[in-house]
Amino acid sequence: MQDSKPHQTRPALLALLGGGMLIGCSPIFVRLSELGPVSTAFWRLALALIPLLLFSERGAAAGAEKPRTLREALLVCLPGFLLAAELTSWHISLHMTSVANATLLVNIAPIFVSLYCWLFLRQIPSRLFVAALSITIAGVIILKGASPDFGAGDLRGDVVAVFAAMLYAAYILALAKMRGRFSTSAIMIWSSGAGALSIIPFARFSEPAQLPSTMAGWTVLFALSWLSQAGGQSLITYALAWVPVTISSLTLLLQPVLAAVLAWLVMGEVLSLGQSIGGSIVLVGILIAHRAQAHKTLADR
Repeated sequence: MQDSKPHQTRPALLALLGGGMLIGCSPIFVRLSELGPVSTAFWRLALALIPLLLFSERGAAAGAEKPRTLREALLVCLPGFLLAAELTSWHISLHMTSVANATLLVNIAPIFVSLYCWLFLRQIPSRLFVAALSITIAGVIILKGASPDFGAGDLRGDVVAVFAAMLYAAYILALAKMRGRFSTSAIMIWSSGAGALSIIPFARFSEPAQLPSTMAGWTVLFALSWLSQAGGQSLITYALAWVPVTISSLTLLLQPVLAAVLAWLVMGEVLSLGQSIGGSIVLVGILIAHRAQAHKTLADR
C-alpha cells in the first residue's frame, strides 16, 4: 500500500489543481450568462444533476445510508437549501461588485465556521486562528479603502458577498453533519435537487427570463454547471482522499487569484495597487485560518 501512495498522490494533486481552476472560472461564467443571477444559480444546480445521477452508482460507498423517511429526506435537503441561498447571494454580488472582490470575500467562509464553533460549540479558538481573523479583517479594510467605488454599489456588493460567505459556512456545517449519516452521492443529488427547486419561485418573480435565448447562453450554463459545479467539486472531493488538508486548502487561494486574472483578461477589470495589497492580505488570512483548522483537527485525533 505504501508503494502505491506516491502514484495516487500525483493524480490527486493534479485533480486538486484542476478542481480549483474549474471552480475559479465560475464567476466569469456567471457574468457571461444571458440570464440574471438567480436564474443562473438555478441552472447551475439543476444541470449538475445530470452528471451526478449518471455517476452516482459508481461513486456510492458500500452500505452507505440513503434517506428513507420524510424527516431524513428533509435533513439531507437542508444543505441544498443553504447552498441555493449562498449561490444566489454570491451570483448577485458578482453583478454588484468586481469579480475579484466577490470571489475573495466569499472565501472567508472558514472564518465564520470557526466563529460558529467558538460561539455556539464552546470550542476555544487557537492563537493562530485569532491571528488569521485579525489579518483577514485588516485585509478587507485595506481592500475596501483602496476601492474607487467605496460607499457606492461596489460596497453593497461586497456586503452581499460577505453574507454569501456566512451562508456557505452554514452549508459546510450542515454538510459535515449529513456526511456522517448519508452517502456522498445521496447528499449531492438530494441537496442539488432541493436547492434548484427552492430557487424557482425567486427566479420567477425577480427576473423576466428563465431560459437562455441563444445556444451560446446554454453553453455558458452547461460550462458553469458541468465544469465548475459538478466537475470542480468532484475533482476536489477525489483529491481529499489522498492530499493533506493543509495542501488542499490552497485551492481556496487559487480560486480568487484565477478569477481576478480571468476578470482582467475577459472583463477588463484591473485591480489597483491598494486593492492588490488588501486582497493579498486577505489570502494570507484565509491560509492561516485553514492551517489553524488543520492543526486543530490533528490535535483532536
